Amino acid sequence: MTGTITGELSYVAGTSDTPLLYQTVGTALEAAATRYGDRPALIVPHQNICWTYDELNQKATEVAAGLIALGLEPGDRVGLWAPNCAEWIVTQFATAKAGLILVNINPAYRISELEYALNKVGCKALVLAGSFKSSDYVGMLREIAPELDSCKAGKLTAARLPDLKTAIVIDSNPPDGFMSFSALAQRDNADAAKVADLVDTLQPDDPINIQFTSGTTGFPKGATLTHHSILNNGYFVAARQSFSAADRLCIPVPLYHCFGMVMGVLGCITHGAAIVLPGEAFDPETVLATVEAEKCTALYGVPTMFIAELEHASFSNYDLSSLRTGAMAGSPCPIEVMKRVISDMHMSEVTIAYGMTETAPVSFQSKKDDPLEKRVATVGQIHPFVEVKIVDEDGKTVQRTEQGELCTRGYSVMQGYWADDERTAEAIDKTGWMHTGDLATMDGDGYVNITGRLKDMIIRGGENIYPREIEEFLYTHPAVQDVQVFGIPDDRMGEEVCAWVLLRNGEQAEEDQIRAFCKGQIAHYKVPRYIRFVEEYPMTVTGKIQKFVMRDMMQEDLELGKTQAG
Repeated sequence: MTGTITGELSYVAGTSDTPLLYQTVGTALEAAATRYGDRPALIVPHQNICWTYDELNQKATEVAAGLIALGLEPGDRVGLWAPNCAEWIVTQFATAKAGLILVNINPAYRISELEYALNKVGCKALVLAGSFKSSDYVGMLREIAPELDSCKAGKLTAARLPDLKTAIVIDSNPPDGFMSFSALAQRDNADAAKVADLVDTLQPDDPINIQFTSGTTGFPKGATLTHHSILNNGYFVAARQSFSAADRLCIPVPLYHCFGMVMGVLGCITHGAAIVLPGEAFDPETVLATVEAEKCTALYGVPTMFIAELEHASFSNYDLSSLRTGAMAGSPCPIEVMKRVISDMHMSEVTIAYGMTETAPVSFQSKKDDPLEKRVATVGQIHPFVEVKIVDEDGKTVQRTEQGELCTRGYSVMQGYWADDERTAEAIDKTGWMHTGDLATMDGDGYVNITGRLKDMIIRGGENIYPREIEEFLYTHPAVQDVQVFGIPDDRMGEEVCAWVLLRNGEQAEEDQIRAFCKGQIAHYKVPRYIRFVEEYPMTVTGKIQKFVMRDMMQEDLELGKTQAG
């Protein structure tokens, strides 16, 4: 792959001798089963699962038939709310085979977020885990839809969830109103035949996946992706790492993210590699143990994950010599961490990737043989069949090395935000450019460096957090008059969430009370770690609040606190 460079402008177009795949996700799995049938496809040690490509394909077909038997039709939305598990991946392929649009729901979501997501896209069915860590998924769904207790499975009529008809729990003993995931596969041959009949009717350009991104307007937006966009993106991410059927990829990142389900799962099946899930959620020692036991050749993660693995007390006890490559994405990687990943984890061919959910996700990725400086100081070069330009405030393309907003165009760009034409038009202009909101520079060789963000998005441990969403929620607290949320640097998480709260006259509140108000209503990673009660905010002459001043003041306070404590 090469990048076509035009003059001195910050524009680059990716090319490749390998053409784009033009098939659905379901037919891609069928093709993999035909080519790699008896090779390992999915390994999940905590579930004692090791399935071949033939077995994974068969299970996906069975569940697809079960979904069709429920009365679901192509284009219907099916929510998936669970941690990493084999059923997640089976559902991913089953929905694709049935022409259903998979709606990824963050396992950390709580009641208000779940209700919003299900209603925003009109989910007719929801596949969910019974519980996970402190999350009682069944209990939360029941709180929104108490009608489950008195309805037959698949016959839900709920006042607060008018579209939802079926709740499918990943449990062999489903509670009242729910059906079990295993029951989906227990269908007759007629239902299986319907899956085969759909093959010729489903198209690569059909929408197949909705992923929620936190919105600057206070509500998550449903980025709508096609078979074509996610299948090709997964393929080319893995191709840049030279994946083959001999590879085994350890995926500790969440499957509900593009990082897990696109870069990871689809990257594997398009190359015949094995998918290895070390656990339901990230645990550094479990990752290390799984890499050794399964002889993984590749490992994915955000920088904080790699740091946790490297710093674990038992790190030296594990043999990681099977590793050669992988991908690090989600937030910038410190150069010392990259050096240690290469030397201490044997990942000499590790790559850095950059993108966003709306672009399926990767636009830039370093190559395994790039100089270390390029692999750390930049996000690499353009992906095949993707265009990128960097523009100024007037939308004009800037010269090389000048900073501007990074814009992406090509097969990977989403169809739009589900049922939100206004937000879609704000993000994708009339000529098809997706405006990322990220500030960047491009050097003479087409390598890009992400230098900042137009908006104040916080990246905490690889999770994208938009302050406005948290602010909108905290505004509902009866004692809060105003609130400003921003990120401050953190050595472990990259950034942490900080809230400056202005209370109403005569009202009082403690930091822990604000956190308690958030608990169970918004995801744990959005709950502010730092809270300050203030009487005013720093502003410009025109009345614009200066978050960068607040950020600097907060950093000084925290540093002063460390000094005094020392």
